[in-house]
Formats: sequence, C-alpha cells, structure tokens
Amino acid sequence: MSRDAGLDALLDLDGSILDQGDGYWIKIEVKLTGMISAERPHGISYSLTLHDPLNQRILGFDNAHAVKSPGKKNYSGRRIEYDHKHRSIKDKGKSYEFVDGYQLIKDFFDEVDKVLKEHRGY
Repeated sequence: MSRDAGLDALLDLDGSILDQGDGYWIKIEVKLTGMISAERPHGISYSLTLHDPLNQRILGFDNAHAVKSPGKKNYSGRRIEYDHKHRSIKDKGKSYEFVDGYQLIKDFFDEVDKVLKEHRGY
C-alpha cells in the first residue's frame, strides 16, 4: 500500500490538544499500527475528539472498534472496517468512509464547526 500524502499530516497532529474557546477542546491521537488489516486497511489507529467544558466527548472520529450497520444482524461475508464517528457521548458510532488522511482531517474539522455552532446556539 502506498502511503497517502495526508497520512504524514495526520501523524504530525498526534498528541495535539487544540483549544476551541468557551471551554471546548480537541484531542488528536494517531499511531501507525505496524500492519495493514481488514479492520484498519490504512495502517493507522486514530481518535479525533471534541470535548465540551465538562470534558465529555461530544464528537469523535475513530477506528477503535467495529460498528454495526443499521439493520444488519452480523458481519458474515462482509469486510469489517472500524472507521466510524460518534455524535454524542451515548452514540455507539456510525460508519465513516476513510478516504485518506487529508479527508479525515477535513471531515473532522467540518463536523467540529457544525457541532460547535449547535452547542453555542448560532
């Protein structure tokens, strides 16, 4: 697998804590897994999260576990990828289509903007 150019940008963000004002903050963790698997075909483990002033995750993009597709009872015969996003602390996750590192960064920050507007009431 050839490494996408955005992967280095994503890896450079590992360990970042980004203040979003009003007590909101972002935490980014990205690591090379050392191997490519069906669950992580891009060879990275990642967690990009937005937290509220009470330190609760209100948005997250990660690949820590598999998520079930709506209406599906099992994964038989399907490729199981772990990429997904959470829109609240109770959200078990919805599938996210990982394209490349740059797209993940863009999609996450676009969603951060939406969530912050909702939480701030504008």
